[in-house]
Parts: sequence; structure tokens; C-alpha cells
Amino acid sequence: MRLQQELQFIGAWSAGVLSAGALFFSLSQTGVGPLLWFFLAGSLWLYCWLQTWRRRDLNRPDMASPSYADLGWANRLTLLRGGLIALTGGFLFQSPSGIAAWMPGILYSVAAILDRTDGWVARRSGRTSLLGKELDTEMDALGLLVAPLLAVTLGKFHWSFLAVSAAYYIFIAGLHWRRRQQLTVYPLPPSALRRTLAGLQMGFVAFVLFPVFSAEFTRILGVAFMVPILAGFLVDWLAVSGRLQSESPFFPRIAYFGQHIFIPALRVCVGLLLIGGVIWGEVQALMLLLGVLIVAGVGARTAAGVFLLVSALTWTSLSAGNIALLLLCSWITILGGGVFCFWRGDDEWVTKQN
Repeated sequence: MRLQQELQFIGAWSAGVLSAGALFFSLSQTGVGPLLWFFLAGSLWLYCWLQTWRRRDLNRPDMASPSYADLGWANRLTLLRGGLIALTGGFLFQSPSGIAAWMPGILYSVAAILDRTDGWVARRSGRTSLLGKELDTEMDALGLLVAPLLAVTLGKFHWSFLAVSAAYYIFIAGLHWRRRQQLTVYPLPPSALRRTLAGLQMGFVAFVLFPVFSAEFTRILGVAFMVPILAGFLVDWLAVSGRLQSESPFFPRIAYFGQHIFIPALRVCVGLLLIGGVIWGEVQALMLLLGVLIVAGVGARTAAGVFLLVSALTWTSLSAGNIALLLLCSWITILGGGVFCFWRGDDEWVTKQN
């Protein structure tokens, strides 16, 4: 009863938040239609709330244990993340301006941060639950759909980036189809990269939604991030469908190739491109310093991420060499520094967090 009352209170309180938001947009010149925003955000939030309501019996550590009396802070944070995604979705098919242009990036950035904290809170408080596990998956899927779609409607991504959103739902539909056909669904092999890709994707899309970054840059970065994510879905499907067994030598071989050959080669290519930029006088001192860190493998992942940020803020045009640097630095940000590095503390931190 207490849990139901809490959910009802959250539903009533959120209706007030949505109404206040619609009122704000009706009184300001922000390019946001208040009724459309209210309808879109309200529909998405209703979906989040209903997913929680119909799963409320799962608010327990396992089915043999009694239910918790209330949601607990971890589930509240997950539900808040869903609310922030819903508010972000209210800007779909609109052209926000002024302060409203910054809202999608801010809202989704907070949602991305919460995605990194709700599980930690659940473990620290001793309140892990079946409900939390399922809600986390639902909110991840919703964010994976809403935020890229918003980026496409704002012109920040090419429409092909929606293949990333579609891949998740195709993957889930494929699992259901195999179960209905009574085909074996094999377990996914453990992969630190899988969770890293999911976390980086949320952070990357939040980055893209800020108006300070031009569409010319974000579309290229979208392609760079899309390729490894889709490749990851393909490998996961081959694994769960049994075409690649978890004990297959494919996985250690591809990991070895990536760490010992592919990623170091990316770093070397960054160095060669920057040398060319120095010769032609097109490289700033800060960019050169970041390039040295990348090539030397001193926090290569972090240096590559900062390189992307600085280039997005300072470059006014894109040459073929600049585009190549963006692609290379994007992949190093995603995959890490590989071997032959002087310091890989940032890689270790990312792996630990996942």
C-alpha cells in the first residue's frame, strides 16, 4: 500500500512539473510549442510511470523475498532518469531557441549522470531489486530512442544514426523470436567494452545536444560512434544465436588484435596527421600537446576526448585531415589507448566503473 501511495504521489507531482513547463513555454519566446511539448513529454513520462506501476510487485531482491515497503533511493533515481528523458523528448520535432536550446543537452546530461549512479546507490544501500534491474533496462532503451531521434530532428545527426536505436530493438525482438521458436539463446560473453559503449553513447549524445557544437562536426562524430556500436550489436547477436561460442578463440583474438595492433596504429596515425598539420601550420599548440599525449599513451583516451571537445569548439572548417583526426580520436576515446602506453589510468578507471 505504501509503495502504491508513493507512486501515486510521484504521478501527481510530475503532472504539476509538466504543467509548469508548458506554462513557461507559453509565456516565453523560445520556439517551443507548449501543447506539443506537454503532449510529448507527458506521453513519455506516462510510459515510464506505467512501466514502474505494473512492475511494482518486483520491488524485492528475488521472488522468494518479501517486497520492500517503498521504492528506495536507487529506484527513485532510475525513475527520475526516465522523467528527465521524457522532458528531453518534449523538444522532439521543434526548434528551440534561446535558453530552451540548452535544455535538451542539460536534461539528458543529468540523465546520463544518473545512469552511472543508481546502480551504485542500490549496492551501497543494500536495496538491489528485480524492479530496479528491469527499470534500468527500460530507461536505457527509452533514452537510446528519444535522444538520438531528437538529435536527428535538430540536424545534429544524419538520419542513419537511428540505426543505433533500431539495432537495440531488433536485437531484443530477435531474442523473443528465438525463444518463441524454442531456439537456444546463449548467454552473452562478459565484455567490459559493451557497458563502456553504452555509457559513452549516452554521454556523447548529451554532448551533441548542446547548441554550441555545430552540426558539421557532430554528424561526423555520429558516424565515428555509430560504427563500433553497430559492430558490437552484430557480435553480440552472433554470440546469443550460437554462431560464436563464448569459448571461441574469436573473442581473445579480436581483443588481442585491437589492443596490440589496431589501437596503437590509430595513435600512430594521429601522430602522422599532426606532423603534417605542423608542417602546414594548421595545428594549435594545445592540439599538438594533446596529440603528443595520445601518441605516447599518457591518458590517451582522456586526451583524445579533450581533443574532440577542443576541436569542436575551435575549428571553423573541416579539411580531409581534420575529419580523419576526428574519426581516429573518436575511436581512441571509445576503445582506449591499447598497449605500449606510458600511463593507462583512465582506461583502468573506465573499466572499473563498468
